[in-house]
Amino acid sequence: MENPVFDWHALAPELVLAGTLLVVLVADLVLPARRAWETSRIASLGVLGALVPVVTLAFDGANRTMFGGAYVVDNYALALKAFFLVVAYVTILMSVDYVGEGDYYQSEFYFLLLVSTLGMTVMTSARDLITVFVALETISIPTFVLAAYRKHDRRSNEAGIKYYLIGVLSSAIMLYGMSLIFGITGSTLFTGIRGALIDTGLTPLMAVAMFLALAGFAFKVSAVPFHFWAPDTYEGAPTPVTAFLSVASKAGGFVAMLNIIFFGFFDHTEAWWPALWAFAALSMTLGNLAALRQTNIVRMLAYSSIAQGGFILVPFAAAGISGTEDVSRDAFSAVIIYLLVYGAMNLGAFAVVIAVARRTRSAEIDSYSGLFTTSPGLAVLMTVFLASLAGVPPLAGWFAKFAMFRSIIEAGGAWAVSLAIIAAVNSVVAFFYYSSVIRAMWFQEPITDDHSTIRVPPALGGALVITTSVTLVVGVYPQLFARVGDLATRLGS
Repeated sequence: MENPVFDWHALAPELVLAGTLLVVLVADLVLPARRAWETSRIASLGVLGALVPVVTLAFDGANRTMFGGAYVVDNYALALKAFFLVVAYVTILMSVDYVGEGDYYQSEFYFLLLVSTLGMTVMTSARDLITVFVALETISIPTFVLAAYRKHDRRSNEAGIKYYLIGVLSSAIMLYGMSLIFGITGSTLFTGIRGALIDTGLTPLMAVAMFLALAGFAFKVSAVPFHFWAPDTYEGAPTPVTAFLSVASKAGGFVAMLNIIFFGFFDHTEAWWPALWAFAALSMTLGNLAALRQTNIVRMLAYSSIAQGGFILVPFAAAGISGTEDVSRDAFSAVIIYLLVYGAMNLGAFAVVIAVARRTRSAEIDSYSGLFTTSPGLAVLMTVFLASLAGVPPLAGWFAKFAMFRSIIEAGGAWAVSLAIIAAVNSVVAFFYYSSVIRAMWFQEPITDDHSTIRVPPALGGALVITTSVTLVVGVYPQLFARVGDLATRLGS
């Protein structure tokens, strides 16, 4: 048996993260309690350090394959590695003061966050079922603990338990589907699965196996009807963890879905596009309608996240409906673009939620009344993020929506047109609940007597600067992310 060839340069981002994990763990033992905050600095430096080999690999430009094709580092993988590392860095910035001022074990918090990030970077390069499953569990298991990190808060405990139980169920369903796929095709490699399906054709059992695997991923991305855990988990978890779950963890599930569909299942679109069509339509509709009724901004953003996940699923359905190479490449590009844009605007919105809660100690939408009067800067930033989530030009969200609509319109046919209409109607519905928060900030009077300006800590301010810059710059100059999305056209080359 041949030993696997290690390309140390290709594995460098993961190795840097693994080394940072060890340093954070040791630092917790040797640093005195009064300097526990320095673990956040170590974690942030480690994440930035992991970006360095990502950049050098991108400049090198060569595709690198290891472990018999199970692990591939190409431009697609590098773009998503950079995305996950930047999201982790912004999450650390959002967490520094939140964790430092609360009753939390600081080092363990950053350790778990980095472990989950490590799983995400591995997921981008995963090209077989085993690697995908291990990476997905590496993403999920630390977040089970993070969701319940406020151990003295019953809501946080409830959030962790619900998330854990649903997560275990989804993993079991997904693993059962993967085991059937392996039993039918005799391979765990996506290329092997694709080749076996070409040779033998699609059988009813294989169609069931595909659905079970995709249903497991649907749990991970909180797609309807597998979304039940999301609102309570998002509300009960610490707010930086909620932001991380809504962006990075969700994106990890979508990347897993992208990999298995486009590398393994794509030649038999009839087996998976109807399910993804239904997931997209249901997620957009139920998520937006439920968000309309919320009075808590975190729950509103939780249902918004479900709806946004539905929008991200639209290009998946478009690729399946069309089944042609050109349209599938555009659809793949649309998913990448939407994930990148969604990450910036959603993290920014949660950063403002953290800043406002520092004074109000509330997540009720009423607490945002008159925010422009007391803290105009935060009101403007929140307006930018919410308007971008609604797809209002010239903010980055409009370009994500444009790419999504283009993919489904190019697919053609009655099913594509009907899904495009559903997406258009839901875009209008979403504007109503986003604008309700904007209206409260700008046109209502403050409900409290405290009219002092909210002080934003430097780290949280840094997170706001990064997310705002991306939201504004990409909206005005969308070619930045369009170029990244075009990497999909070279997928697998």
